[in-house]
Amino acid sequence: MRQRPAPTRGRGSAYAPPPPPPPRYAEPYNIIPINNLLIDHPWQRNPEVRAATAALRATSDLRKPSSVLWHDGLDLMDWLGHSFGFQHDNVSNQREHLVLHLANSQMRLPPPPPGSAVDVLDPNVLRRFRRKLLKNYTSWCSFLGRRSYVLLSNRRDSDLLRRELLYVCLYLLVWGESANLRFTPECICYIYHHMAMELNRVLDNDIDEYTAQPFVPSTVGENGFLKTVVIPIYNTIKGEVKRSRNGTAPHSAWRNYDDINEYFWSRRCLKRLNWPIKLGCNFLDTKDKRVGKTGFVEQRTFWNVFRSFDRVWVLLFLFLQAAIIVAWEGTEYPWQALEKRDTQVKLLTVFITWASLRLLQSVLDAGTQYSLVSKETMWLAVRMVLKSLVASTWIIVFSVFYARIWSQKNSDGNWSNEANRQIITFLEAAFVFVIPELLSLVLFIIPWIRNVLEESDWMILYLLTWWFHSRIFVGRGLREGLVNNIKYTLFWIAVLASKFTFSYFLQIKPLVAPTEALLKLKSTPYYWHEFFTNTNRAAVLLLWIPVVLVYLMDLQIWYAIYSSLAGATVGLFAHLGEIRNIQQLRLRFQFFASALQFNLMPDNRTLTPQATLVHKLRDAIRRLRLRYGLGQAIQKIESSQVETTRFAMIWNEIIITLREEDLISDQELELMELPPNYWEIRVIRWPCFLLCNELLLALSHAGELGDSSDRLLWSKMCKNEYRRCAVIEAYDSIRHLLLEIIKYGTEEYSIVTKLFEEIEHYIQIENVTVAYKLTVLQKIHTQLISLINLLMMPKKELSKVVNVLQALYELSIREFPRSKKSIAQLRQEGLVPLNRATDAGLLFENAVQFPDDDDAYFYRQLRRLQTILTSRDSMHNVPKNLEARRRISFFSNSLFMNIPRAPQVDKMMAFSVLTPYYDEEVCYGKESLRSRNDDGISTLFYLQKIYEDEWANFMERMRREGMGDDDEIWTNKARDLRLWASYRVCSS
Repeated sequence: MRQRPAPTRGRGSAYAPPPPPPPRYAEPYNIIPINNLLIDHPWQRNPEVRAATAALRATSDLRKPSSVLWHDGLDLMDWLGHSFGFQHDNVSNQREHLVLHLANSQMRLPPPPPGSAVDVLDPNVLRRFRRKLLKNYTSWCSFLGRRSYVLLSNRRDSDLLRRELLYVCLYLLVWGESANLRFTPECICYIYHHMAMELNRVLDNDIDEYTAQPFVPSTVGENGFLKTVVIPIYNTIKGEVKRSRNGTAPHSAWRNYDDINEYFWSRRCLKRLNWPIKLGCNFLDTKDKRVGKTGFVEQRTFWNVFRSFDRVWVLLFLFLQAAIIVAWEGTEYPWQALEKRDTQVKLLTVFITWASLRLLQSVLDAGTQYSLVSKETMWLAVRMVLKSLVASTWIIVFSVFYARIWSQKNSDGNWSNEANRQIITFLEAAFVFVIPELLSLVLFIIPWIRNVLEESDWMILYLLTWWFHSRIFVGRGLREGLVNNIKYTLFWIAVLASKFTFSYFLQIKPLVAPTEALLKLKSTPYYWHEFFTNTNRAAVLLLWIPVVLVYLMDLQIWYAIYSSLAGATVGLFAHLGEIRNIQQLRLRFQFFASALQFNLMPDNRTLTPQATLVHKLRDAIRRLRLRYGLGQAIQKIESSQVETTRFAMIWNEIIITLREEDLISDQELELMELPPNYWEIRVIRWPCFLLCNELLLALSHAGELGDSSDRLLWSKMCKNEYRRCAVIEAYDSIRHLLLEIIKYGTEEYSIVTKLFEEIEHYIQIENVTVAYKLTVLQKIHTQLISLINLLMMPKKELSKVVNVLQALYELSIREFPRSKKSIAQLRQEGLVPLNRATDAGLLFENAVQFPDDDDAYFYRQLRRLQTILTSRDSMHNVPKNLEARRRISFFSNSLFMNIPRAPQVDKMMAFSVLTPYYDEEVCYGKESLRSRNDDGISTLFYLQKIYEDEWANFMERMRREGMGDDDEIWTNKARDLRLWASYRVCSS
């Protein structure tokens, strides 16, 4: 973070002139060299980037800082950097950061009208970006009741644009140099609040009341912001980290980032820290005397189970009490017992229990959060005490009113009017007791009112809600909408109704009769010693304990059941996880290209507002067709179509990435890729794992339907898209292969060409089954496999290849045609040699030419043809790796989900990339991989056993890249080994 000072020559540093600015052409950059105006870079041809950089150069009438020799090459970022003591590298980074954001925002605007300037920054772009960037600061000022120092008038001129740009630049510079303070966003707001105040004083040419000179910011000077602002707060954070003892200290004994950030949620930060930051403030004290916790203290206690889920426990205990009271009446159904006035009055005891549980909750709150109490938070202690007193008061009130009810009833002998009035009095008190719960229910039903109340910063509203919760800055106004609340309510109504019905009829009610029998059992002689004489209460207690424990815990079972049902329903309607295995992938793969074209390719049409609704309706219909394979979406896409080529590029990139990460092997890569069209194939070349066994099934159909018409046979083939493509690709590949290994210009080359021309002629006139015996295709298939196997051998034997070619020739000329032809006819059609000399040798003997051994493309296509011809299994285990399957499944399912249409790249929102921390270890060393633990197991050995298939793929890749011996993995390939291990350790 620190910049090395420029050396001074011949004079002391106190008298040396300020160092000249570094040459712009030598400065590094991240994405575009904005600092370099001399080179020819594509960014200079981008009007949006030129507009943003031009807006930053408006520094003509600003008061220049005295610490720098100003020249025309400096801009607003440099002016802020020298005025407020920011580091030079931070200024360069944030300049590029801001320009990219503004340019990206302006790119998303509609094209400007003809004749308007295209390299001028749109004020609306800057205004929207400023509001978004400073939204948290504006909310923070409103929360604390302080005026924002972002002062902008309503006039629209260049000065306003520059002032607004200065506010944005200042915030980015503060954020860019704040280091770990970025984890405390409200601390950033505090810093920016005071620096914006100083910026306003500089822009307004204020005079310092202490020096009678033009006002100078408090952080001015080399690295002034780092020294006077960042380092003091950073040292406080560093001290708290040491105090935590690597996380082993109690949560209440040290402050984390949240505690430090919450300090800036109250006005005391403005009063105690001041500006410039008062180093003697107890907030910055790193010694024993320090500021305590501010918002929450984690106390490790068993009672957190009740305190964290108090509403659930209150509901369970109250229903248990009510269910026991109702079940004790002995009626068949609970509503029959509720008709009795005695039962109704007994149920009023749940309010006494409710008040007791509130007292327990208040005591637990005070017992776990007492560390929050300090001199500055005395009202928190007052609230803790008052809550306990109020809960105790309610217990007394309910107990007294309840006793009066029975006293009046017993004195009158029946439920008289006076006794009923006592009941009404109790109910009135109960209504007052539940008013907070009723208000909470109303706000839950009408969530937008609650959002408005939470987002409002009126102090009167804070006073009304002070009793229920502490005022916090984050998490306000985040309630779900009404529809989601209704869904949530219906879900829990179903869960609780099922749970309480089950508990009442199958847990609580069956125990009432045994309990009564045990309690009525008197004077029973026992042979063993009695621990509790003249009573069976211990037996009753032992009878109820397991049932009550199950009653308190089985809510999780009901929740799991209903959540799985709800999740399955949501996933069903959202079409999540529909493609779960290779079989389903085979069914949907032929629609992937169209789905990718629809979802990931931008729509370049400019729609009017009137046409937007129609466009959305058409998109919905097309998405439905893609999802279910209806209409035009099921069209047979061929290899020449653009959308197929685009999909092949994306799919192959995914497969290549899987191979680079060693999730699949080289063989699986060839089975799963969409290869380019090297051999002039007329159809799309589907991955081999989709074409497995299809050609053999086609041969079987050809043998069965060899005497039928071509149309019937071909319709049978075309019922399966993969089978159709497998047949056509095999035919085109065999033709290309034979013409590739036979010398061009020879008589044999002409014969093979004529033979294929004759076959294609019969295909066009749909007379293949009339002209040829399709049962012979099995023999031809066998010979073709033999030919490919011979060509795949490292050492090729010409004689065997010639024999196979002669066998293929004899099958094609003698057995394959239905009508026998004489030599004269064959010679006339060009299917036999015309005047072959006696010393010319056998047919094909002098016409075969083998491809070069280093022709990778030829042998890659040859292996693909071999797979199509020979594969018999279904290849459901391709790929074997579970992670590779998961990624392919995720990509496949995402193509058919309800996702927004992808915009053009230049219209996309800007995004960020998370990088490792400065001192984070992301690459294991060789010694770390070799070192053994107490059990004698090294890290590498562990990874080899856990990722056994990936290790085999990694070694295969290393051998392909030139590794001759496995021991080279620790020498020449050590870096690859470290990366392989580090990736799996860091991501596991």
